[in-house]
Amino acid sequence: MAGDYQEVPGGVTAPQGFLAAGVEAGIKSEGRDIALLYSNNLAKVAAVFTTNQCSAAPVKLSRKNCKDGLAQAIVINSGNANACTGEQGWSDAERMKDLTADELNLEKNQILVASTGIIGQFLEMDKVEKGIKKAAANLNETGSNYAAEAIMTTDTYSKELAVEIEIGGEKVTIGGIAKGSGMIEPNMATMLSFLTTDLAIDTQLLDQALREAVNNSFNKIIVDGDQSTNDMVAILANEQAGNSQIQEQDQDYEKFVAALKHITKVLAHQIVLDGEGATKFVEIEVVGARKKFEAEVIARKIANSNLVKTALFGEDPNWGRIVAAIGASGIDIDLAKLEIRMNDLLLLDQDETVLDYEEKLEGLLATDKIKLKVNLNLGEASDQVWTCDLSYEYVEINGEYHT
Repeated sequence: MAGDYQEVPGGVTAPQGFLAAGVEAGIKSEGRDIALLYSNNLAKVAAVFTTNQCSAAPVKLSRKNCKDGLAQAIVINSGNANACTGEQGWSDAERMKDLTADELNLEKNQILVASTGIIGQFLEMDKVEKGIKKAAANLNETGSNYAAEAIMTTDTYSKELAVEIEIGGEKVTIGGIAKGSGMIEPNMATMLSFLTTDLAIDTQLLDQALREAVNNSFNKIIVDGDQSTNDMVAILANEQAGNSQIQEQDQDYEKFVAALKHITKVLAHQIVLDGEGATKFVEIEVVGARKKFEAEVIARKIANSNLVKTALFGEDPNWGRIVAAIGASGIDIDLAKLEIRMNDLLLLDQDETVLDYEEKLEGLLATDKIKLKVNLNLGEASDQVWTCDLSYEYVEINGEYHT
């Protein structure tokens, strides 16, 4: 059912019954840094979280509050990750939850909390408290962009999208915002994304749909191979569209999943395009593998190679670095069968170890979008990931990003 949706403005407030706000609380030196998302009624919730064993207090709290499958609000701060902060960090995350519940007159277990920013520093709770109160007072139906701005850290622009689909004769809307620029991979890393929909759907199916969408988008992007302590993707479904509840994997379910995948994929690509210091968006596709898992392992190995990423930045189609990454993947290959194409130009094929392509290389990588395709010629399985190059600016940004 792919394509049965259309993009619309409004982000997370495009679906019926959702409000949002983003305000300045002074946690960061400048800009909005407290975001609040709110549903007019209790909503179904599903979420996925970082697999980092040093996960932050808000991740642990939100994981706990998601267990009953219900939530009504999400509060987020940027500028401070509230990670590796011990008992005080847990207390501060609880305080954020309690303050939000009090301001919105909600049950405390109906609140999710998220944080992003510097690790190892305590939150300035006086600023957080004022920010939550201010955000609650500013909730409105056009606040998505402000919320998207408020969750940014090293991002250079805000990221939001919404789409409409028809389910059961009713208009259903899905909206999303995201942040992320560095520490991207594996398993989402220092990215946050919050999705809303007015769809009526069974909680288990909502969770299943979210995981399928995330696994094909946010879990396929790589900026620098580092994994954060704070990443989270959550979706609220408040059932205000009026459709008959989706209770099985039928045609309506597939339409919803296709639209959700579109949103998460677009937001994921925006994160890669906004990679810290990135100058190129790179799609890496591995085909001809025996198993999908093997294709994914090889694609990720290439995407995580600093030598490959710096060669792309230098606009040098050095296929030797790609071959080296493939060989280091741990997957059995046959070098004699290997083919490598870059932007449709064949660099290495099954018959020649080195191709005479010098005259064809001029301007090959002088573009901001690069397609790298590897054919193992061993089977029918394939997979792809998205990444970016590694530039001088990445070092500058992260050399200056400190406590």
